[in-house]
Amino acid sequence: MAPIKQHFDYLVIGGGSGGLASARRAAGMYNKKVAIVESGRLGGTCVNVGCVPKKVTWNAATMAETMAEAKDYGFDVEVKNFDWKYFTAKRDAYVKRLNGIYSRNLNNDSVTYLPGRAKLLSPTEVEVDEQTPEGEKLNSKTVYTADHVLIATGGYPVVPTDIPGGEYGITSDGFFDITEQPKKAVLVGAGYISVEFAGIFQALGTETHLMIRGDTFLRSFDPMIQEVMTKHYEEGMGMNIHRRSKQTKVEKNEATGKLTVYYEDINGPAVLEDVDCLLWAIGRKPEVGDLNLPAVGVKQDPKHNTIVVDEYQNTNIPGVYSLGDVSGHVELTPVAIAAGRRLADRLFGGQKEAKLDYTNIPSVVFAHPEIGTIGLNEPQAREQYGDENVKVYKTSFVGMYYALLEHKGPTSYKLVCVGPEEKVVGLHIIGQGSAEMLQGFGVAIKMGATKKDFDSCVAIHPTSAEELVTLK
Repeated sequence: MAPIKQHFDYLVIGGGSGGLASARRAAGMYNKKVAIVESGRLGGTCVNVGCVPKKVTWNAATMAETMAEAKDYGFDVEVKNFDWKYFTAKRDAYVKRLNGIYSRNLNNDSVTYLPGRAKLLSPTEVEVDEQTPEGEKLNSKTVYTADHVLIATGGYPVVPTDIPGGEYGITSDGFFDITEQPKKAVLVGAGYISVEFAGIFQALGTETHLMIRGDTFLRSFDPMIQEVMTKHYEEGMGMNIHRRSKQTKVEKNEATGKLTVYYEDINGPAVLEDVDCLLWAIGRKPEVGDLNLPAVGVKQDPKHNTIVVDEYQNTNIPGVYSLGDVSGHVELTPVAIAAGRRLADRLFGGQKEAKLDYTNIPSVVFAHPEIGTIGLNEPQAREQYGDENVKVYKTSFVGMYYALLEHKGPTSYKLVCVGPEEKVVGLHIIGQGSAEMLQGFGVAIKMGATKKDFDSCVAIHPTSAEELVTLK
């Protein structure tokens, strides 16, 4: 075994959002000796190949839509070709600056940054296969010990292994490596990642094909969201939706780099030719491959391979904890951050009951337009409380932004209430501004707001949000 170099109060494996938040809280607020191990760029999926560059790209797509609509407001706007290379260079430079900020923040909080791959030797011993911050291997291994070890290594997108030629496709990670805008793109998957990237491609002028296994996408969301958004993507945006589809083979023309995607749907076998980009968005797996978990005895879910934790982020091994995507519970960046901070509060701040409440967590899909949701969807509420105890308020209307536009985007809202007091247990919104709007309403629902509380709030006019406090 490599020599033991240093002992820490807290050693965090994974420099993504959750790991960084927990490490900095322990070191900066509680003055603990903390180290963090990361083999990639600091910030994890969210900063490098997730939320941050996705939102910046969504902003560009939204600008394209706005410029196309400006003529209906009297502007003589000529929408020229989108300069993909110029945009992606600026986006990537922004992300690189963020990497530097994360590194400086660790230094400011006196967190030791250990670039490399971690392997558990025991509940208190971690071997690091060292590398430079740029990812160059140093061919040396060092063992560190710690009183507490946190595993926050996140997850990675999967590529199908049962489809011949499936390796010619990319994943959400690869989306941010595309050097030229595809003229024709195929996206496979019905989740929010696929829906977001499909909306971006379509809005920027790429011929976009979205392949889904069912009749609607976002199938874990409220039925209203599924129906409204699937219809809008197809009819409002002109996207090609392939329902009940299954890919059978992918071929690549080595001379041109173009792909041919063979698939089946309700109409039988079909082919899409001259495809520039095939993007698989069919799920993610936990990043646990070389952590040596079985040898240490850390329990994993037999189906998903995620690390099993209790409500306090404890694994079955004392002194070893896990949070974020690798533990498979509400895979959202702010959730990992909040869980990481609460874990540090509990371990080092004397707050013995500190833990994250995983109920009523708001989330947003940066589709076109945006989607916001918190709490139970209508079927979940009816199953949990019974049909007789559920009352639903909903509305669909044309937002004022679209009043002068020939093209009308959807705006639909739904409140799901239960009991005689009509406590709001679910809120689901589609429409311009939904992402920012949901944060405030999320606070109200987290506090236990009722329909009467919503009604007692004076409306702000003219806004779309006022419809939520005037529902009948």
